[in-house]
Amino acid sequence: MHRILIIDDHPIFRHAMITILGKKFPDSETLEANSISEALTLLEQDANFDLIMLDLNMPETCGLNGLLEIRNQHPNVPVVIISAETEKQNILQTISYGAVGFISKSSKIEEIATSIESIFEGNVCLPSEILRTPSTRTRMTNDNGISPEQIRSLTRKELTVLKYLTQGLANKVIAYELNISETTVKSHVSSILKKLGASNRVKVVASAANIDFNQYVFN
Repeated sequence: MHRILIIDDHPIFRHAMITILGKKFPDSETLEANSISEALTLLEQDANFDLIMLDLNMPETCGLNGLLEIRNQHPNVPVVIISAETEKQNILQTISYGAVGFISKSSKIEEIATSIESIFEGNVCLPSEILRTPSTRTRMTNDNGISPEQIRSLTRKELTVLKYLTQGLANKVIAYELNISETTVKSHVSSILKKLGASNRVKVVASAANIDFNQYVFN
């Protein structure tokens, strides 16, 4: 039996998803939340979900911030984005932030059900028709203007921490991966923010999402 949490501010869409999931996975249990804050309250009470279905643009949050907040607080719960977003770069960015897939709201009912089934089988799900579409951006820009010089100012450990941050990992998970304390991770994050001139974690992650870390970490 699968436990699924749907986070979307439109009750009609939530009802449609519950209907689709009920037919495809009749033994599943589906809960719903109309905001990020309501979802986080539910997750604090019980985070034993097999999948979170998250609308990318919720009224109380901006863009990918909701995904980052959920991933940081509950890194072990898979999150799939279901959105009307069509920009290829934004879709790919959701994956770099830790989502296990992206489902377009314009997809057919069977396509949505099949995509979720594929995710349950351990696959990353991306819409092929969108991936075939060239990005409307000729190059990746970043609001904080992170330069190669700023990236090179980071230590090797800070670069590794930054790489994990862009993958949506929480501090405690990064600490486990690097075999260091969570306090040390927080210290690295503070240094990263200072060196890159970012005011908070979300901004630095948004700006660094498309950095080729292999170019810096392994050279």
